Amino acid sequence: MPPPDQRAERFQYDGFTIDPIRGEICCRYSTGGQSFTERFEFGPDSRWDDPATQAAARMLFLLAGVSYYKTTAARVIDLGSTTSTPDERAFLTRYYVHGLGEFAYRNNIELSDLVVEGPDAPTGAPATSPPRYDPTPGRPLIPFGGGIDSIVTVAALCVGPVKAADAALCIVHPPRDRFAAIEDAAAVTGVPVVRVTRRLDPLVRRSEELGFLNGHVPITAVISAAAVVAAVLDRRDAVVLSNESSASVPTLLHAGQAINHQWSKGIEFEQSFAHFVAASLGPRLSVFSYLRPRSELWVAQQFAQLGEFHEVFRSCNRSFHQDPTQRLHHWCGTCDKCCFIDLILAPFLPAASLRGLFDGHEPLEQPELEGRFATLLGLAADDKPFECVGDLDECRAALALAAARPDRQRTPLVRTLVERVTEAGDASSAAQAASLLVPAGPHYIPDRYAPPDLLVPAH
Repeated sequence: MPPPDQRAERFQYDGFTIDPIRGEICCRYSTGGQSFTERFEFGPDSRWDDPATQAAARMLFLLAGVSYYKTTAARVIDLGSTTSTPDERAFLTRYYVHGLGEFAYRNNIELSDLVVEGPDAPTGAPATSPPRYDPTPGRPLIPFGGGIDSIVTVAALCVGPVKAADAALCIVHPPRDRFAAIEDAAAVTGVPVVRVTRRLDPLVRRSEELGFLNGHVPITAVISAAAVVAAVLDRRDAVVLSNESSASVPTLLHAGQAINHQWSKGIEFEQSFAHFVAASLGPRLSVFSYLRPRSELWVAQQFAQLGEFHEVFRSCNRSFHQDPTQRLHHWCGTCDKCCFIDLILAPFLPAASLRGLFDGHEPLEQPELEGRFATLLGLAADDKPFECVGDLDECRAALALAAARPDRQRTPLVRTLVERVTEAGDASSAAQAASLLVPAGPHYIPDRYAPPDLLVPAH
């Protein structure tokens, strides 16, 4: 791995092309003497020549470069011949600096000096004049990952009071490979699926061999951009994400800077990306998170009522290993994500149900996992894990509610954790837990998709 002082000088956007026959967007980048190509296949469609589709493809091209930029962490991002506005370059700078915050922290790299440069878009160019885009109302596209968040969103939009009859799921997957953890839950929804095939350049899988820098990228942003292309092709009026409020909470603070593993799931990215979409496509495509004003605790409470999904959902990251031979088709029961899901569901599901879910290896039944739970609860010297998990308040509220259940009062690890939280003087009260079960904080859900408890009464 090259040391930080040997970062490349320049990362180049080399351009993108659209193949309407294959329905494919081909994105090209280069840095450090290497060239990369990433392909997204959506399928043939008569709308590939539409200016709105081309504008959406350009947005995907601009965001997908992050997977290749990280190989050298260049000091300058050169957009090449791709014109842009000052606002777009400012957005891309924030996207790279904050979206790669964890990557930079782990690799001991300072990205605050990053410069994004490229030719200005002339007045009247696509970057400054959004094409006319007229979607059909009531047709949301929901990026779907098979976890409790996206399941709750689908249940609310397709079964709940909003009842968007013409909704579809959007699933992004590698060529000739689908993740059972997503497909099994998607099948239970009964909602049609729009598929996007994403083909990474094979060079990025040889990072160690080729001396590339490596680390976490804001993949949710890339998936969101791919969903925008899919939505435009299908004339849908919304891309509905499933990111709750605590996704905006930093994982840690380092040298006065917030580092957030979930930055591309947070409200800062949501707002910036929505503005980027509106500037590129106009105001009629809404991009927002349906769960933004909700807590993980509320999401777990809702999910507990969706029994048809309890046997098929999986959020364990080992279910999504890129190498199919290393992929688990069950919960590992020991990782941070397994521990968090068990903890957040424990207040709402019987202990016996969760034991069955984890096939007899429920994390809360394993005293040797005390350290992982202590980290989630803010009781350890370690920082919050770099994982998609809830914040300290949510975890402590879940523990307090779980401990009050009769079927948990004899669980040794639960008792131990409650004692440690009490000794720390930070025990969660019932009132504090209740406050996490009502909507709070800003959101960008348009009225046509807002649930009744978020609608402002008419005067």
